[in-house]
Amino acid sequence: MTAAEPEDGPCDPTAPEPPDGGFLGELSGVYREAIVCRRCELEKTRHRVVFGAGSSTASLMFVGEAPGAREDRLGAPFVGRSGALLDQMLDEIGRQRGDVFIANALKCRPPANRNPTRPELAACRPWLDAQVRLIRPRVIATLGNFATRLLTGSDAAISTVRGRPQQHTLGGHRVWIFPLYHPAAVLRNRALMTTMRTDFLALRALVEGAGLPR
Repeated sequence: MTAAEPEDGPCDPTAPEPPDGGFLGELSGVYREAIVCRRCELEKTRHRVVFGAGSSTASLMFVGEAPGAREDRLGAPFVGRSGALLDQMLDEIGRQRGDVFIANALKCRPPANRNPTRPELAACRPWLDAQVRLIRPRVIATLGNFATRLLTGSDAAISTVRGRPQQHTLGGHRVWIFPLYHPAAVLRNRALMTTMRTDFLALRALVEGAGLPR
């Protein structure tokens, strides 16, 4: 099962509209290609491709697993309760959605929020690599087990690697990976909220260059 958002809350009425392709430079072209993607079977069941949203020059990028039902309908990443919590955490470190870039490893929703398959991930990976290559973030914060394992190549549980930066090469770009609990996991277990706040403060320090490992 994916890190799907709990369904016991209303959809956020202020959820962002799907991006209009107004990204800078080459990223705009990648967007136009991605939204008509036919590389895997998910094109038969999706409503919209959820390319991602935010700044084309962001120093901080967030990567989750895959769109949920709300994201699939709206064409925007992290809406509803999970998105509201992510917005809250950003606000607490002095940032907004427009300052960062938010995406998912998979750009289309798997039916019933099932786990993505290897062929789906392989087909979609070039889109994520292109985003990283063109945006060139300093830090990529991975949200949850799935995104963290995918981008680090490790099977370590999020509980053992969260809050610990590690360097990897993605999209030909050397970048810090900073694993975080998925907002949906924190919504299900409020005891993780203090940990999430601590990790976001460390994330801010890393982005600003003050939290580099010695």
